Amino acid sequence: MPWIERLQAIVREADLTNPDDALGIVEVLDSYASDAMGAQQPLASDIRERIVPGLRDHPTTLVLLAVLDGRIVGISVCFYGFSTFRARPLLNIHDLAVLPEYRGQGIGQSLLDEVENRARQGGCCKLTLEVRTDNERARRLYERNGFEASGGAEVHMLFLAKPLAPGEPSA
Repeated sequence: MPWIERLQAIVREADLTNPDDALGIVEVLDSYASDAMGAQQPLASDIRERIVPGLRDHPTTLVLLAVLDGRIVGISVCFYGFSTFRARPLLNIHDLAVLPEYRGQGIGQSLLDEVENRARQGGCCKLTLEVRTDNERARRLYERNGFEASGGAEVHMLFLAKPLAPGEPSA
């Protein structure tokens, strides 16, 4: 793989009351939802309206933004949880998304670095995430950063979902 210059994005915590941050969050998430690794369709207008207020109201939310030349080009949406086996907090990366034109240039790595930094500062025992098995680019990034199948080599965990509203996707 040829060497690619890493873009120097500023990674900072989102201000979920700031309209510019809110717009950037929706833009990146909508791009991700429209992508082949997402739902392959844009976010519905009611979701676009509810997403930032919902994140703001959720008590364990951490949203990090990658900003380049004043534009939000990537995000990481995380939620703190708790490991009962370790009796310590953990941090789950629910979404890590970069606008298509900025992928492969170090933006995702910068976001992951800051997520890990925040988890360590918060005394977390681990980071967790889920990734599609066919999302090779994301899997390589996560594996380079020490993520491995949960449960070790002998046991792999399976992520299951049950939609609670008729007709809603499990994604």
